[in-house]
Amino acid sequence: MPSSYRGWGYILSFRRGGGRVYEDQALVRFPGVDDSRKAHSLLNKMVVWDNGSTRIRGVIKRVHGRKGIVVVKFRRALPGQAVGTRVFLIG
Repeated sequence: MPSSYRGWGYILSFRRGGGRVYEDQALVRFPGVDDSRKAHSLLNKMVVWDNGSTRIRGVIKRVHGRKGIVVVKFRRALPGQAVGTRVFLIG
């Protein structure tokens, strides 16, 4: 867990569209964020996916829909095992 930890969320899936899967972008849900207004307050915040040996950072780029889900753009592609795991909000 990062030292400047401020919260956590779950990776729901990779962003998909146009016949492809964007493995460096993920749809993330944060507990307590249940509408787009709250999700807008998270824009441009940093997140980290950490599995013990690998740490990948990303930035919340936009809101996805009206139910508080956000799109996170990671610096590099996430492995498939990342779906369903936690990301930590650090900024």
